Amino acid sequence: MATSYGGPEVLSLVHVDVARPGAGEVVVEVRAAGVNPADWRRYSLASGGDPAALPLRIGLEVAGRVVEVGPDIEDLDPGEQVIGYRVEGGYAERLVVPRGALVRKPDGLSWEQAAGLLLAGATAMHALAATGVRDGETVLVHAAAGGVGSMAVQLARARGARVIGTASPASHDYVAELGAQPVAYGPGLAERVRALAPDGIDAAIDAVGTDEAVDVSLELVPDARRFATLAAFERAQKTGIKALGGGPGADPGTEIRAAARHELIQLAAAGKVRVHVARTFPLSQATEAHRESRRGHVRGKLVLVNAERP
Repeated sequence: MATSYGGPEVLSLVHVDVARPGAGEVVVEVRAAGVNPADWRRYSLASGGDPAALPLRIGLEVAGRVVEVGPDIEDLDPGEQVIGYRVEGGYAERLVVPRGALVRKPDGLSWEQAAGLLLAGATAMHALAATGVRDGETVLVHAAAGGVGSMAVQLARARGARVIGTASPASHDYVAELGAQPVAYGPGLAERVRALAPDGIDAAIDAVGTDEAVDVSLELVPDARRFATLAAFERAQKTGIKALGGGPGADPGTEIRAAARHELIQLAAAGKVRVHVARTFPLSQATEAHRESRRGHVRGKLVLVNAERP
C-alpha cells in the first residue's frame, strides 16, 4: 500500500484479513502482479491526491489461482488459473476480485507473462483503435521496447501494418524481433524515420510522452487525428491530439480495453503476441520495482512475484 504521497519509499507491506467472497466475487491467490507506471503515478506527488483517500491499494493486474468463489459463481472452481484485470490492490498474496475482472489463463503462459499481458495489451489495443491502424499502413511507435510499445508493435503487425519503432540502440535487436524496424530517438529522428518510410507515416502512437515524440509525430503524420499519446497529456491539451488513458482530459477507453481482454488471451494462447518479462521482484521489493520503473528504459515488463508459493 501507499501510506502517503511521494516516491516509492511510501510503499509499505500491510497485513490485513482477506474477506470471504460475496455475490459476484472470487478470492484469488496471487502468484504474480504486473508493475505499471499507472501504479506509481497514483501516489506520486505530481498527482495532487486527496489525503483522505490514503492508504492506496496498488496493483491493477494479477495472475493466480482461484481459492474460493462467491455463492452465485458457477463458472469458476477453486484451483483454476486466472488473470485479473482491472483489479484493485493486486500487490497482495490474496485478493477479492469481481468475477467480471477475471479471465482464464492460457496454459502456455507463465504466471509472470500472464500478469504482464492485459494492461499493456489493452492499452495498445486502445491506441490502435484510436489511430485506426489498418493492413498495409505504416505506423510509428515511440518507446517500442517498453511494455505498451512492445504490445503495440506486435498487435499492429498482427493487423498487417508496417511498424517503425523508436528505441535506444541497445534495444534495437529486441524491437526487430518484435517485428518493427528500429530507429534511434534523439536529434535527427524525423529525418531517420523519413529515410525508412519515404512514402510517409500513416499513424503514430506515443508511449513515452517526450516533446520529441510529440513534435516528430505531428511533423510526420498528415492527419493529427491519427496520432495518439499515452503520456503527454499537457501537450495533448495544447495541440488537440488524442490523449488516451488516465491522464487529465484523456479518453479512458473503458469499453475498448475491457473488450480487448478476450482477443489478447486468444492471441497470446496462439503465440501471436508474447510478453517479455524484463525482471521479476519478490512482493517485498515493490519499492525497488517502482524505482526501476520510474527510471524508464525497461525492455518489456516488470513483475512482482509471490515466489514462496509452489
